[in-house]
Formats: sequence, structure tokens, C-alpha cells
Amino acid sequence: MIAVIGDVHGCINTLRALVSKVRKSFPRISVYQVGDLVDRGLFSAETVSYILDEGIQFCKGNHDFMFLEAMRNKNDKVMRTWFANGGSTTVDSYSENNDCLVPHLDAIVEAPLFFDLDDCFISHAGLARHLKSVYLKDGMLDHEGIVRYNTENVYAEDSILWNRSPLMDIGKLQIVGHTRQQNINFVAAYRALYIDTSVYSPKKLSAVVIDEGEVIEQFSVGTSLDDLPDSIFAGYL
Repeated sequence: MIAVIGDVHGCINTLRALVSKVRKSFPRISVYQVGDLVDRGLFSAETVSYILDEGIQFCKGNHDFMFLEAMRNKNDKVMRTWFANGGSTTVDSYSENNDCLVPHLDAIVEAPLFFDLDDCFISHAGLARHLKSVYLKDGMLDHEGIVRYNTENVYAEDSILWNRSPLMDIGKLQIVGHTRQQNINFVAAYRALYIDTSVYSPKKLSAVVIDEGEVIEQFSVGTSLDDLPDSIFAGYL
């Protein structure tokens, strides 16, 4: 049994409230998160610290990747895209928590692109259906092939960080964030569960509890307005 949390985007107060709610019902549950810890909300550094301190396992999101590229590789194109999509609040957060920057970047480097668990497959944006020939080998998920394609094509629209196209049916539940939903949304046609409920809009942060491949509980917490800047970003990725 595991819990999986959607995109957080620096909303630390909302995240704490959601984790508390999950653990009140499931005290010893292992918790995962689909990426996009940073940007848009006011508390990116605090969010990453909390995730690490609480032992929550997370995979890379496109916003985490942009943060990493902007800080480490000084990629100008990524920097412009990042700032157009909420990167300035992350800069502000780390300017007040500069001692956290290097260990947090290291943690993002080490974060996997996906978790392939017995009950489900967790990633930020999912395995695009049209890449079936890339992702499968002898009818099974090819982990090396998935990593190789997404490392070589990290900026591609169909990569596991950016994909919004229909997902593969991999024979078990895929849990993703990235594509915003009004509510947690299960797409039966390809056994995909979308759990990004647009915390920064502001709407809510959501989590699901999975046992034996089935959703047995859902949790949501409305966004704490203390987590957000005065202006909500008009342009989204």
C-alpha cells in the first residue's frame, strides 16, 4: 500500500496539511510524489526540504528539471522558459535559503524519472502511447529503454517530463501529474490516473492511496493562500 501526491509547486502549507491528513488515516504508509516540487508557489526551498526530511520519494518533474538546468547548466533558453512559468518565486525562495541550494539540486539529480512498483507506475507525465515500440521489449516495460529515450530526448513534447498525449496501457495503473485536472481523473481506456489538481491556481492538492493496483482512498486539501504570490501566473506549462 502506498500514497501518491500530485504536483506541489512550492505550496508548503498545503503540502503539510495533505500529508497530515493522509498519515492520520494511514500512519505508516510509504508516500511518493509525481514531481514539480518547485516554482509558482512561494516556498520551493521549504517544499524540497520537507519532502526530503519526511522521506517522501519523488520523481523529476519538468519544473524540477528546468530549475536544475537553469542553476547548473545556465541554459539561456531554459532560463527564459523557466521564468515565464514561475521560476522567479523559486529564485526568491532560495535567496532566503541559500544553504539548501546545492543539496537540493543534488537530490533532484538523483531523483528517478519513474517508479515502477508492483501496484502502479509513477512518473511526472507518463509513457506516451505512440512510443510503445521504444518502451516495450518482448512485451515488457524496458526500463533501460525508457531511461535512454528520455535522457536523449529530455526536451521532447512526448518525453516522460512533458507528455500530454494519450498514455500506453501497460497492464497496470499509471499515476501521473503534469496535466491539470479539476479533480482526480481516471482514464479507463489506458488505466491512467491524473492527480495534478492545480494547487497553484488556486484549487487543491490531491493524493491517492493505492493497494493491490486499486485506488482505495482519495484525499484533497484546498490551497492555502499563504502559499501563493499576490499575482497568479497567467501562462502555464
